[in-house]
Amino acid sequence: MRQFATKILMTHTTQISALANLTVIDMSRILAGPFAAQNLADMGAKVLKIEHPNGDDTRKWGPPFVTRSDGSKDAAYYFCANRNKTNIALDFTQAADRERLLALIRNADILIENYKVGGLAKYGLDYASIRAINPSIIYCSITGFGQNGPYKDRPGYDALIQAMGGLMSITGEAEQAPQKVGVAVVDLMTAMYATTAILAAVNHRHVTGEGQHIDLALFDVQAAMLANQAATYLLSGQVPTRQGSVHPSIAPYQPMRVQDGFVMLAVGNDSQFTQLCQAAGLPELAQDERFATNAQRTRNRKELESVLEPVLLQKTLDEWVVLGEQNGFPCGPINTIDRVLADPQIRARDMVVRTAEGFNLVANPIRFSATPIIEYQSPPSIPKK
Repeated sequence: MRQFATKILMTHTTQISALANLTVIDMSRILAGPFAAQNLADMGAKVLKIEHPNGDDTRKWGPPFVTRSDGSKDAAYYFCANRNKTNIALDFTQAADRERLLALIRNADILIENYKVGGLAKYGLDYASIRAINPSIIYCSITGFGQNGPYKDRPGYDALIQAMGGLMSITGEAEQAPQKVGVAVVDLMTAMYATTAILAAVNHRHVTGEGQHIDLALFDVQAAMLANQAATYLLSGQVPTRQGSVHPSIAPYQPMRVQDGFVMLAVGNDSQFTQLCQAAGLPELAQDERFATNAQRTRNRKELESVLEPVLLQKTLDEWVVLGEQNGFPCGPINTIDRVLADPQIRARDMVVRTAEGFNLVANPIRFSATPIIEYQSPPSIPKK
């Protein structure tokens, strides 16, 4: 993997990165803002992370911790959202540091911040103040609940938003307590919306010359993320509930027990169901009026499970995965993270990269034909003033 990544770097050293003309001031902390800034940095933007002299909070969010060549330590958490950036230690509550920061902002294209609503105004770092010194700035504010509304002054954290935003109500087994998702998915989706919005604003500025303010709220993002579940309620009045890992509108689309563990079936249409039935030695099942269409399978899910379970238990996980590949129905293992990162497909796609400092990171998944993402610098050490 390291040799292949090195080969890519050598092959494309003369390429210009997609966002090489943009300068970003990253005043955000924790995950949503830093992850958005990292997306821009991966695509070539010059990202300067502004850190309090004590450093980003996530540097201490361990164990595990990573020991650097200079002997300093940072939590692995910090490494997931801060690569390809440079940084500087500034305490903008102090006049001298604030002037240094304003000088940097005057020449920046983009600013990302995630302070409480109104928290930067008293330092002259809010959008109105910054626009006065840099009218073309694209200023992205990320908060828990947005710049207006009855909750605007509340702090927002991913787990809290998963709960308030309905995600936990549909996550977990029906008979058990609601559960949050295993990663900070609201923070990460907010980062992706932020990246998209920033690049849209860049295009708008290219056309009009105007900068603008982007107001992103985790709560709004979570509501948008409800997708088909929200549509189900809005268009039918039915309130979605927890159903474990089954899909509320597709069957069989769920984990199923096999001889040596579980596979994930993701049968998305009637043709795939027919292929599954043939591979299982049950071709007649595809013609059964209870299961002939997806709507019928969804209504009769429990009966379908009772028919499929004893057949699936006759073969191993690997055997079913092969049968899925051979017969055209989606079937895969439920991998642990170590198996994911060792998977031959992940390796073939160069999704694990090594920095010059010797740290393995998950690569950016975007594949550009003309401006490939080839630079992977370790997240910067805690800056010195």
